[in-house]
Amino acid sequence: MEDIMTITPLGSGQEVGRSCHLLTFRSTTILLDCGIHPGYDGMAGLPFFDRVDPSEVDVILISHFHLDHAASLPYFTERTGFRGRIFMTHPTKAVIRLLLGNYLRLMAMKRGGNSASHDGGDANSASNPDVLYTEAELQSCVDKIELIDYHQTIDLNLPSGLKFHALNAGHVLGAAMFFIEIGGRTVLYTGDYSMEEDRHLMAAELPKYHVQPDLLIVESTYGVQVHASRAEREARFTGTIERIVTGGGRCLIPVFALGRAQELLLILDEYWSEHPHLQNVPIYYASKMASRALRVYRTYANMMNERIRCKMDLGNPFEFQFIRNLKSIDVEGFDDRGASVVFASPGMLQSGVSRQLFDRWATDPKNGVLIAGYAVEHTLAKEIMSQPKEVVTLEGRRQPLNCLVDYVSFSAHVDFVQNRDFITKVEPRNIILVHGAKEEMGRLKGALMLHYNKLPENKRPTIAMPPNEVDVKLIFTRRRSAKVMGKLAQQQQTEDEEQNEKDESATPATGTKLAEPKEGDPIRGILVTQQNSSKIVSPDDLSTYTPLRVGSVSSRLHVPYVGKVEILRMFLKEMFRGVEETVEGMGAGGHEKTDGDEAVEGDCLVTTFYMHGGQVQVVVGKTKGVATVEWDCSPVGDVSEYSFKVIIFAF
Repeated sequence: MEDIMTITPLGSGQEVGRSCHLLTFRSTTILLDCGIHPGYDGMAGLPFFDRVDPSEVDVILISHFHLDHAASLPYFTERTGFRGRIFMTHPTKAVIRLLLGNYLRLMAMKRGGNSASHDGGDANSASNPDVLYTEAELQSCVDKIELIDYHQTIDLNLPSGLKFHALNAGHVLGAAMFFIEIGGRTVLYTGDYSMEEDRHLMAAELPKYHVQPDLLIVESTYGVQVHASRAEREARFTGTIERIVTGGGRCLIPVFALGRAQELLLILDEYWSEHPHLQNVPIYYASKMASRALRVYRTYANMMNERIRCKMDLGNPFEFQFIRNLKSIDVEGFDDRGASVVFASPGMLQSGVSRQLFDRWATDPKNGVLIAGYAVEHTLAKEIMSQPKEVVTLEGRRQPLNCLVDYVSFSAHVDFVQNRDFITKVEPRNIILVHGAKEEMGRLKGALMLHYNKLPENKRPTIAMPPNEVDVKLIFTRRRSAKVMGKLAQQQQTEDEEQNEKDESATPATGTKLAEPKEGDPIRGILVTQQNSSKIVSPDDLSTYTPLRVGSVSSRLHVPYVGKVEILRMFLKEMFRGVEETVEGMGAGGHEKTDGDEAVEGDCLVTTFYMHGGQVQVVVGKTKGVATVEWDCSPVGDVSEYSFKVIIFAF
């Protein structure tokens, strides 16, 4: 029998943005991430939800808090028929409430409105197609989220046997890969991941006990590009900023409020402390969420790397010496007459404070814009990286682009070498590339195919790079396997040990590996299958390894019989093989006689016949004129009892 697993990118198929992947297998539907595309507004930025019936989605797994992976979640949970469950890590949930609330305010600012119009009581906001959800709907969505820790296994008790656990993905605080077990098959979804430890986060981890997944869904953001070393990137980042501010210019660093911003703040604060001549140049972190965001980071410092955990013992590593938090900033009234550095959101320059400052500073050649993360297609951040002569302001005016534009990647995505090495170590049987521009994704696919050409053809994984809304179908043969557990496993091990002792070729050294069971070796036990997982156990272990219990039903039948015992013995031995019998004396009062008791008038003998190893017993002489048959209800016992009745009624 064959099963078909269907994977459909509803977003980030041959693009970066609106990550959302539909996985269907064995009547279970999973949605992996639920983001928006930063380059589009309103409904146009959503994944292609029309390809899925929301009421059939069993679970949504969110890998991390970035908008392109999580920002359409409230729309899907509150404005569709979704009735399933939602899982993410603790930090992801804590940050999502802040980040999506800020996203609503930025969208209101872009439309020229105000955030007050987006409370739960505004009927117009719910009917406006550009408003994906309200503050009230956002809160309702957050209330439905369930939490998962790294390495915690969640079992949803579905017929497909769906289980999953989270692994650290690096990238940002709380980012998770998901290892999924469903219908006897395994899937690893990486989300965005980083294999490089930085100033505050650990690198992504490899699955320790679950290698060779049947399917790996992996990001391909940078294709075949190879990052410079971290030290080289940091030197270029700080050097570019120093060159701008020492020339009297203002340096704008567009960032998302949470994520890479904290890493860049750590780098720049350390650099300022080591260079006194720069300490009169102010650094601003312009975000309404600044203080709340840093509180979240302090709360989950235990999930960061050893460097941060050690610093937490001495103080708060996120209390910066040279960086000032600006909870609010009036761009028109902002005093920018001297050199300064400003971190402002959003990172793609599509709206908000970063866009307003860019429009104000772009015409001055002394100023500079430093793009420190991946720039998504169809955003201003991506556009200015090609150094156009003119740009269009938020108000629609065209103005010259005279300021310096530079790009240094701190986006915490794997490069080609890291991605290839990770894929090689995981050893997947099938690979689906997502979250990458078509050209970069195609180059990565070609490089991976070249890498796997050295393997025999039957050991090469399949590699697909589907565009949005195109299904990838994987056909699996249902596995028929069972684990031997408990006493049966120990018994098998003992038999193997005895075989090793008899095997003259076995090495007598300590730690000799036990001989593996051979095909055809008999195993006697009870086979239990539950949610696509089968095990074989001894009846004694049934209650230990399964929710089942061993029980038996015994029956007793009284049949009139006045014949002699000798005649009954003859017929039973002719019909049944291996009949055994016992004879006991019974006193006149019905009590059992012992060997020391004297025989008296009225005493009788009780004869018991045993068939099929005692499964069936026939007692004659205990009750006058009656033969009693007792048996354990089973096919053998029931047939034997019926045969006995035929003998009795034949008299």
